[in-house]
Formats: sequence, C-alpha cells, structure tokens
Amino acid sequence: MSNDDLTPEGYVPRVVDAEMRAALTTMPAVVVEGPRACGKTWTGRRFASSAVYLDDRVSAALGAGMDPASILDGAPPRLLDEWQLAPGVWNPMRRACDARAMRGQFILTGSADPPDDITRHSGAGRIIRVRMRPMSLYESGESDGNVSLEALLEGEGCAAPDTGLTLGDVLGLACRGGWPQMRDADLVTAGDASRAYLDEISRTDASRVDGTERDPVRVGRLLASLARNVATEVRHTVLAADTAAAGEKPLERRTVAGYLAALARLFVVEEVPAWRPHLASRAQARRSPKIHLVDPSLTAAALRTDVDGLMRDLGFAGRLFESMAIRDLQVYARAHRCSLSHYRDSDNLEVDLIIERPDGTWAAAEVKLGGAAAIDRGARTLRRLRDKLDRARTRDPARLIVITAGGYAYERPDGVCVVPITALGP
Repeated sequence: MSNDDLTPEGYVPRVVDAEMRAALTTMPAVVVEGPRACGKTWTGRRFASSAVYLDDRVSAALGAGMDPASILDGAPPRLLDEWQLAPGVWNPMRRACDARAMRGQFILTGSADPPDDITRHSGAGRIIRVRMRPMSLYESGESDGNVSLEALLEGEGCAAPDTGLTLGDVLGLACRGGWPQMRDADLVTAGDASRAYLDEISRTDASRVDGTERDPVRVGRLLASLARNVATEVRHTVLAADTAAAGEKPLERRTVAGYLAALARLFVVEEVPAWRPHLASRAQARRSPKIHLVDPSLTAAALRTDVDGLMRDLGFAGRLFESMAIRDLQVYARAHRCSLSHYRDSDNLEVDLIIERPDGTWAAAEVKLGGAAAIDRGARTLRRLRDKLDRARTRDPARLIVITAGGYAYERPDGVCVVPITALGP
C-alpha cells in the first residue's frame, strides 16, 4: 500500500509536513501530538502506508491479553491513531522498534499526553515527537506568505502588497480559527463548533486525560478566565478566584495548577516563557510566562464574543490578535527550530515576542492591530529593548518587527519591519 492510498482527498499541505518527512528518516517511531481536530490524523495518513484506529475497546482487549501483533503488523510506516485511548500498545510498539531496527516504522497520533507512568519507558533513541497546532493563516490560504520568518531572521527585506483584508476580516479569521474542518464554515457555524469543543473539554476530556475527576462547571469557568486573561502573565490566584460563583469557595492554587496541567496535556493551553537576556542596565527581566489558548477561536468562544463585540472592544481585540499571531508564529518557528518567548522587565518595558534560533540569532516583534500611532509605539518599544542589551554578551537582533492586522509590508527608515499577518509565512 502506498502513502497516496491513505492520503485523504483534499489534503491541504501543512508546514509540519517537512518535519514529518525528516522525523521518519530519523527514528523508528514518530509521535504526533496536538489538540483534538487540528489535523493530526490526516497528516498521519498522508505519511502512512497502513493504519489502525484505536479506541477503548482495543485498550480493554489489550488488557485482557490480546496479542498486540494484530495491531502493530502492517506496512510501515503504520499509523496508530489516537493511541492514548489504548495506552497498552506503547510498550509493545517500543519493543517492535527494537526488534525490527528500522526507521520510520510507526506514526502515533494523539490529542492528549497520557500520564507519565504509561510512557515511563521514554522511548529515547526510538521515538521523536512532532507537535501540531491548528492551521496558520498561511496554511489556510489567508496569508500569501510573501514575507517569510526565515528571511526576516536572515535580515532580508520585508516588502509585500496589501492583501485587501480589513481589520474586521482578520478578526473574523481569529473567531473562525485554524481548525481544518472549519476552513469554509461561516462564522456562526464555526463559533458553535468552538463552543461545543470547549464544552467537551469541560465535560469529559479534562477528567479523562489523567483519570482525575474534575468539576465540569469549574473547568468551564477556568477556560473563560484564561480567555479573559489571554496574552497576559495572569496569576493562579486570579484564575482560582474566577472558578467560584457567588458564595462559593475558590479552588486552591494547587488545584488550579492541576486543572491547568490537565489542559496542557490536552494541548489546549500553551505558555510562552519569559526571555532573559543580558542587560546593560540595572533593570531586572521578569520570569512569568504568558498564557494562551491554542487557537484564538477558543478564546472568542469561551467569552461568547464575535467580530462585532471585538470591534467594540479594540483593547481586548488586540490581545486576541496577539494570540492569533502567537499561534501562527509557533507553526512557522517550529519549521526553523526556533523558540518563542516574551520580554518584560522591572522598568515595565514589554515586548510581545522574541523569536530565537538555536545558533543565537534572534528577532523581536510587537503585535499591533494597525494604525500609524500604534506602529510607532511598537517600533519605539523594540528600539528600547535593543538599546538596553549588553552588546558584549547578546548579539544585535536580526530584525525588529511590528506585526499588524493588514496593509502593506515595508521597512521603516529606522530599520523596523512592518509586516501584516496576512503576508507572513514560514
């Protein structure tokens, strides 16, 4: 059976495809992780020659002594879809990797990270992990990709025409989200789907992921609190207070931490860590991460807002837009083995994004909805950060970038690149 036999009709190429090809030539097994409905199964099928779709019945059969050979035997790469529903397959798969001593034997897809005891044999030397996220605008076709992250990190120019999308259009894309099944959906349908997604997380997934019973109502309140505080360094005490209705006792901080850990295992919540460069001044870099939901559509759905609501509250719309930029840049950055972080110091200087390659090359970005005044503020912030650095120990940035919701891509006289998200690509 060839890979083409399993490739779903209408498969849209993903940025992660290149990483998948490389991973299959590197290790015996590739574990593809990411939130439910982001396209893992389709991408797994794109690269698989045979497949088996696992569920609780298979897990029960394995526990009752079923020979795992019937699951593992098949033309390689063999796709084990939603493997976390039959975690008993992990160790037999690992042993099969050793016995066959071949690369590219298995592709495991999963929308939850199982408890550590299931994967206590880590698979070191046998398994490589690939992270997927919802579609970026480049993947869904709403960004033309004329300005690539790779080119920016190489210090190249940044020129691109206006794609013609308005602020309302871009906020609509944020509310629709990057879910492959919703690419052609209207905003009402997409909003209903995102709310159903959150309901399922609250009702079932948050408890099932590690076998710890959690109150669905409080999980829902926590998701709403995360949405209200998206793109901020929100404290656990704030989140705990938001889980209680009037007259109820808030969750304890460690309980909130457990809820957040469960949502992280479901790949629904992501943290952007703090960047700590060497500074020439006495300012102290902060250490707290920023919290985001994995797709801006979930933020909008948790708060039951839409494009009209966002247009009436441009302050919050700016943070939602920042979260969408984070989603897209997570996709593009991974393609170049880059890490993302944010910066804030004791002088209250804040920079939304630091993009850093393993060799130390880095760029800084501010995310603004648009407008000359906002772009000027973003450029000043970026220049302030550059001027604060200890040049003896931290190299100059490859680029300073203001990411906007629309318009042209161009380089300002001060060297700052202005790049609309609709022109950005890997």
